[in-house]
Amino acid sequence: MPAPTIPYRLERLTPQEQMARADALFGRLKTRRSVRQFSDRPVPRELIERLLDIAHGAPSGANRKPWRFVAIDDPQMKQEIRLAAEEEEKKSYEHRFPPEWLDALEPFGTDWHKPYLEVVPWLVVVFRIDWEMHGDKKLPNYYPNESTGLACGFFLAACHEAGLATLTHTPNPMAFLREICRRPVNEKPYLLIPVGYPADDAVVPDIAKKPLAERMQWNR
Repeated sequence: MPAPTIPYRLERLTPQEQMARADALFGRLKTRRSVRQFSDRPVPRELIERLLDIAHGAPSGANRKPWRFVAIDDPQMKQEIRLAAEEEEKKSYEHRFPPEWLDALEPFGTDWHKPYLEVVPWLVVVFRIDWEMHGDKKLPNYYPNESTGLACGFFLAACHEAGLATLTHTPNPMAFLREICRRPVNEKPYLLIPVGYPADDAVVPDIAKKPLAERMQWNR
């Protein structure tokens, strides 16, 4: 049966108001950077919950919301994740990554050491849920990869708007995250996001973004 409907109204804005809002948002979001030097300054749980609530509002295939957010502030779990991530990253940097990938990473000065995973007040582990049991039926979720990516984008933007720094970390392979977080087999680790305040001495690479013109096309 089709779902019941309700009226949908968007705020009516003049073209000038629309551009002003777009400019303001652009000005704030263009300052977002990936951070690898975090402060241990606490971040309230209620703020993390609200930011995840924003992420949970992202669109998803058939409204299935095929994701799980695991928010971690437990020091022991953070240490477990750091040790497991460093073990996998060490193998990757020393054996798995092809030379081309190491060359691409060189400007960022990254290596397998991940001390920030213990320092940062919160680790948010995002899982992609490919299928779920409904009664005795195993039902697939639709577009779980795309949907989970959208939710992560909402979360990163929300964190930045709230004055928090983030990093998109993808240790590979990531199966250890499911074990540490005690998630079932239908949930696949998707992204590990440290969330907190940058350290007082935090720095980021002085690099330029690719111009938009290189990544868009007008068809008229």
